[in-house]
Amino acid sequence: MNVLESEAVAGFGRVELLQVADAVAREKGIDREIVIEAMEQAIQHAGKRKFGPEHDIRAEIDRKTGDVRLRRYLEVADDIENPSTQIPVEDARERNPDAQIGDFLTDELPPIEFGRIAAQTAKQVIVQKVREAERERQYEEYKDRVGEIVNGIVKRVEYGNVTVDLGRGEALLRRDELLPRESFRRGDRVRAYIFDVRQEPRGPQVFLSRTRPEFMSKLFAQEVPEIYDQIIEIKAVARDPGSRAKIAVLSHDNSIDPVGACVGMRGSRVQAVVNELQGEKIDIIQWSPDPATFVVNALAPAEVIKVVLDEEGQRIDVVVPDDQLSLAIGRRGQNVRLASQLSGWDIDILTEHEESERRVEEFRSRSNMFIEALDVDDVIAHLLVAEGFASVDDVAFVPQEELAAIEGFDAEVADQLRERARDFLSERDRAMTEQRLKLGVSNELAEIPRLTPSMLVTLGEHGVKTLDDLADLASDELLEILPMADLSSDDADSIIMAARAHWFPDAESDQPETPTSESQEPPSSTDANPVSEPQTGDDSESAS
Repeated sequence: MNVLESEAVAGFGRVELLQVADAVAREKGIDREIVIEAMEQAIQHAGKRKFGPEHDIRAEIDRKTGDVRLRRYLEVADDIENPSTQIPVEDARERNPDAQIGDFLTDELPPIEFGRIAAQTAKQVIVQKVREAERERQYEEYKDRVGEIVNGIVKRVEYGNVTVDLGRGEALLRRDELLPRESFRRGDRVRAYIFDVRQEPRGPQVFLSRTRPEFMSKLFAQEVPEIYDQIIEIKAVARDPGSRAKIAVLSHDNSIDPVGACVGMRGSRVQAVVNELQGEKIDIIQWSPDPATFVVNALAPAEVIKVVLDEEGQRIDVVVPDDQLSLAIGRRGQNVRLASQLSGWDIDILTEHEESERRVEEFRSRSNMFIEALDVDDVIAHLLVAEGFASVDDVAFVPQEELAAIEGFDAEVADQLRERARDFLSERDRAMTEQRLKLGVSNELAEIPRLTPSMLVTLGEHGVKTLDDLADLASDELLEILPMADLSSDDADSIIMAARAHWFPDAESDQPETPTSESQEPPSSTDANPVSEPQTGDDSESAS
């Protein structure tokens, strides 16, 4: 609102009022009707200040001439509760014979001469209403544009946060969404990514970013027509904003090289993105559905000799030459960190020497474990480790013919090894059961499937001793207590739900029946471990 607008309000009844409404509507990008309604409210507010706030006073501006009419409204009523806004039926019919209860009679009021204070108040009312309409228009315009890149001009900078004028609204580019060492001044042009539009207490707010991976994806889509046409797909992006980034691409057309298309002639396409990101180095990598191949590509330019996948733990061990270790890790771990973000796998970098030492140590520790547990010599222990046996459980429940097929073994040796392994497991579980009872862990807890004696001891050491103790845990808390139990989130959920079964008596029929005994004596050593004896006499059964 400028001086002209204030004068127009003060001298309402002139055509200039409509001209001001048209100018404000065009400037703010809102509907002309909203501006005129705001002016009507301002005049109505001034009328109530002059004639009394208890009256029902309304203002109306003629949309064609700009004339202002100020009226007092009186409701025709039978029982009068407020004489300032209501009129009895008898009095109303003296003025209008056709008046009915619920109708309104109007009295024309004289024009208001706006003083300085009244004009200022009217101006504030109009400005507030226009601002609300402008904010609502901005929200409606930008709420569906999340994910787009926009260009704007820096309007102001406060404490590192940049307010950007987008032409038809304002947006906020916060300091943590700016590239490191990047600074803007008023009037600078800026390009950024809209990552959120939401209603705030002070009105709708558009939030911008220049650090998010999606910003880089959108920049490549603008520079590479094949990405825009969806011939090339960006599968993943990992960024260390302002320093380095990796982007994985896939071509849906075998005749088009995705990496070459993104690089462009003499690097022109990728260089345009690099310039926009203040010199951020970008590695363009070909995506592969094979995790091992993809991780090897992601670690470029380092050379990889061997990879070992752990699909359950989403981990991958990568072996590189001794002289390539620093290149694979990168400065401050940047290369391996970006490769891990890009692939979604936890990557552990080893040199050939480290991998050899770890393999030797693993072989030695497993051999010693078999020597102590099975009471065998080092030759047999080495054979078991060499054949891929990693635990006593593997030996106890492997099919007899598979164990006998090892060079140097026969059926008799296989049976004896399996028997010794089962005896060891039985003794171990008996000891665990005794320890569990000393800790006060209830037998009801021991009956829950998937909880082994060693798990029960660990639970007891953490104060989980009854069904209610276990039922009160969340799945992530259970996994934190039993990190070495190799439980998934679903396993933890099912264990906790089994502990909660006694809370729901109606559901007891759905639970599997548990064996009962005449006495409450703790289970014997032969019954302590549910996996110490096979379920059937079939030698081909193996433990899961």
